[in-house]
Amino acid sequence: MARQSDTATVIAARAGDPAAVDRLVAGHLPLVYTIVGRALEGHADVDDVVQEVMLRVLRNLGDLREPEAFRSWLVAITVRQVRERFRARPAAVPLDPELSDPGADFTDLAITRLELSGQRRETAEATRWLDEEYRELLALWWLEASGELTRDEIVEATGVGRQHAAVRIQRMKAQLETARAVVRALHRTPRCPDLMVLLDAWDGRPGPLWRKRIARHSRDCRHCAPAWQNLVAAEKLLAGMALVPLPDTLTALSGTAKAATTASATAKVGGAVMQKVLVGVLATATVAGGGAAVVAYRSPAEPVNAAVIAAPTVSRSVAAPASSPTASPAPSLSPSALPSPSRSVPASPSRSAAAPAPVERSAKKGAGVWKFAGSKGALKDVGASWYYSWAPHDDEVPGPAGVEFVPMIWGKANVTDATLKQAKAEGDGVLLGFNEPDLAEQSNMSVEDALAAWPRLESTGMKLVSPAVAFGGDTPGGWLDRFMTGAAEKGLRVDAIALHWYGSDFSPAAVNQFLGYVDAVHKRYGKPIWVTEFGLINFSGAPKYPSDAQKVRFIKGATAGLEKRSFVQRYAWFGLPAVGDSVDFGLYRDGKTPTEAGKAYRAAG
Repeated sequence: MARQSDTATVIAARAGDPAAVDRLVAGHLPLVYTIVGRALEGHADVDDVVQEVMLRVLRNLGDLREPEAFRSWLVAITVRQVRERFRARPAAVPLDPELSDPGADFTDLAITRLELSGQRRETAEATRWLDEEYRELLALWWLEASGELTRDEIVEATGVGRQHAAVRIQRMKAQLETARAVVRALHRTPRCPDLMVLLDAWDGRPGPLWRKRIARHSRDCRHCAPAWQNLVAAEKLLAGMALVPLPDTLTALSGTAKAATTASATAKVGGAVMQKVLVGVLATATVAGGGAAVVAYRSPAEPVNAAVIAAPTVSRSVAAPASSPTASPAPSLSPSALPSPSRSVPASPSRSAAAPAPVERSAKKGAGVWKFAGSKGALKDVGASWYYSWAPHDDEVPGPAGVEFVPMIWGKANVTDATLKQAKAEGDGVLLGFNEPDLAEQSNMSVEDALAAWPRLESTGMKLVSPAVAFGGDTPGGWLDRFMTGAAEKGLRVDAIALHWYGSDFSPAAVNQFLGYVDAVHKRYGKPIWVTEFGLINFSGAPKYPSDAQKVRFIKGATAGLEKRSFVQRYAWFGLPAVGDSVDFGLYRDGKTPTEAGKAYRAAG
């Protein structure tokens, strides 16, 4: 990457040199095309988005104050345009598996033009199986692995902290490795008879659900298990790989820029040259208009007044799963107040005819979900990037495509080979530890029991989030403190800390009380934070709940604070359903009807 040459070209182009503008466009089109092509795999509008990117670059080049930062700026604009295009689509258009033309989709084109074979070809084909949320990141990481981008440029483009970017890349790579095994299993000759039976209902389109099903089968099947063996690290496969050559339509774009800049040689200012280039480009293709997309860059966390958090007398959480590891836990408000299946569900109010504004999904935002009608629709509508159901698998509460399920090992009885195998098959590389082990009515585990069981969780190879204590996570000598001390002494791996928090103060002070607790726990352990349950509930006596206005105010302030804190990786409101006994604190009455709290949470992030 010739950075000095880039800088000189940018300075000359900004000053109005038409030849420099030509070099700038021609030199960076392959980079932009590779990012957009991988991020929008399967879409017919890749060329349009590439052209939109270059138009924005040329329009705003005069505003770039640091020419040496041109590449980072260019990549950031490219990512914004990709996100803008996804937001403009009501739903992703699936790839047609019957297309055989090498130019029909980006993966076929890359395989053909880069002459990929063996494991490089398998890796390229595996990208079709990734969740949509990882496509943008895949595009950037692929270019980092091949030497075209730096990690700093990825961090700048995605607008997240370096540590957060590293964690997301790790999750994406774990999913890519699973997808590579899926591709191998499907291409194995002769194909496994049991796999053929499983695939009888498959429509041939790559997707998260079938990735999980095929991966689960291949791990357990003697015929298919070799698909997981001898996988060369993807980074080694991609090292030094060239950018994907431009298609003819985009090669013409570069030529048009050259012609336009030559005709504008007499222009004395950069703005005039840019305008003529734009006129030339617009003459060759239809380019979608509209305002510039906005990426929310995370600002440093604002200081808060650390509050003393009083331990509740009773914590709200979820009951243990039934003895079968496949049973899903039921939510509970207190040890003696489980939801009653006979209790009527509140009638859903009529919806406004106006459709809600499109949700911009935060990578952090999630929800705790138990089975209720409309869970898939509600997860999609609220803009959750992830969810969990206190179970090791998502069979009971399947989520929509693109929303990550995170498995949990609920308690001591669930630490079995079968449950751990389920969790590894379902998850995308992250495993939640025990649920409220410091409460007798929850997983009720001693610190010693948890430490003894932890190596079994480590054996999955997944990223491990600590047991989620009900309270006192920042207390010296408390349950979590003793667990973390014991883990350090025994050399056990804990990758992040899980927290639960419920506030009984429904005043505006609740936001700082909550964020002060989050900050205190992070300061004590120095690890990323997952807030896996939080809300406003007073558990003294019969549970008491805030008003709609109080819930909305708290959600707005709390989520804004969580988004600002780079060390907070995930957060999940308790809980998504607003039915039965959860009607006073949940977010959705059905798949399409949010409560006032649900509307506020939908807008968060």
